[in-house]
Amino acid sequence: MPDIQLGAHTLRSHGTKVARFHMHDWIMLILLAIVDGCLNIIEPFHRFVGRDMMTDLRYPLKSNTVPFWAVPLLAIVLPIAIIIGMYFRTRNVYDLHNAILGLLFSVLITGVITDAIKDAVGRPRPDFFWRCFPDGKAVYDNMTTSVICHGEKSVIKEGHKSFPSGHSSWSFAGLGFLAWYLAGKIQAFDRRGHVGKLCIVLLPLLCASLVAVSRVDDYWHHWQDVFAGGLLGFVVASFCYLQFFPPPYDLDGWWPHAHLHAMADTRNDEQLQSNANSLQSRPSMIVTAYVASEGQDGIHMRDTSPILDSMEGGRVL
Repeated sequence: MPDIQLGAHTLRSHGTKVARFHMHDWIMLILLAIVDGCLNIIEPFHRFVGRDMMTDLRYPLKSNTVPFWAVPLLAIVLPIAIIIGMYFRTRNVYDLHNAILGLLFSVLITGVITDAIKDAVGRPRPDFFWRCFPDGKAVYDNMTTSVICHGEKSVIKEGHKSFPSGHSSWSFAGLGFLAWYLAGKIQAFDRRGHVGKLCIVLLPLLCASLVAVSRVDDYWHHWQDVFAGGLLGFVVASFCYLQFFPPPYDLDGWWPHAHLHAMADTRNDEQLQSNANSLQSRPSMIVTAYVASEGQDGIHMRDTSPILDSMEGGRVL
C-alpha cells in the first residue's frame, strides 16, 4: 500500500462533500433503475417460431438453480459488504463512495443494456415448447406453421427473453467489478509472483461463471446467451472500475482517482503556503543585516545587495 496517511478523509469529515460532488451521478443511477424497470414491463419482440424449430426448443421447463432474488445478493450486496469492510481498514471515504458508485453503475448499465437487447431480439428459450404448450398439445398455424400458444401469458412473455442471459450479465457486472477491486487492494499484479493473490481475484469470477453455467443446466438459456451476457457484464464492469480507479498494476492502484487528486491538491496548497511564508520572512532578514552592522562608533551602513541576490538565486551565503 502506498505510504499515505490513513483516516485523513473519513465518512464524517468528507462524506457530505463527496456525496454533493457526485449528486448528478446518483440522479443518473435513479434514472437507469427506472429505465430498467420499464424495459422489464414492456412486451418483448415475438420472434417467429415454427414447427420445424421446436426440436431445439423442447427442453424441460425447470425451476431456477439460482433464484432471481439471489442474483442481486451476489452481484450487489456481497461486493458492498466487502467494500464497507475495507473502509474500516482504510478510513477513506473516497474509496468507499467511489467503489459503491462504480459497482452500482456497473450493474445498472449492464441491466439496461441486457434488457434492451432481450426485448429487441426476442429469442425463444430452450424450454419454449412447454411454455407455449403446457399441456403438451402443440397447435400451429396451417399456413405459416407458426406456433399458436395457449399457455400463461407471463410465462410465454418470459420465454421470449433468452438472449442475452441476465443472470450471467448481472453476475459478471457485480462480481467482475469486485474482482477488479480486490486486485487493486491486495496488489495482485505487483510483480512479486504471489499466485495466491491471483486466486483471490479469480474467486468472484468463478462464482459468476457457476451462475452462468446454471442457466444452461436449467435449460433457461442457450450457451450463446450465457457467453454474451458474461462478456457484456465483465466489459461494463471493467469500464466502470477504471472510471474511478487506476489499473490494479499501477503504483497507485490501491486508491481511487479522487483520493489521489485530493492528495495532490493538498500538497499544492502546502507548497503555496510554504512559498507565502518564505516571502513574508524576507523583510526581517534584511533588517537583521542592517542591525548587525551597528558598532560602538555609530552605525556603519553596509551594502546588502549581495544578500538579496543570494536569496533570489536560492543560495545561502
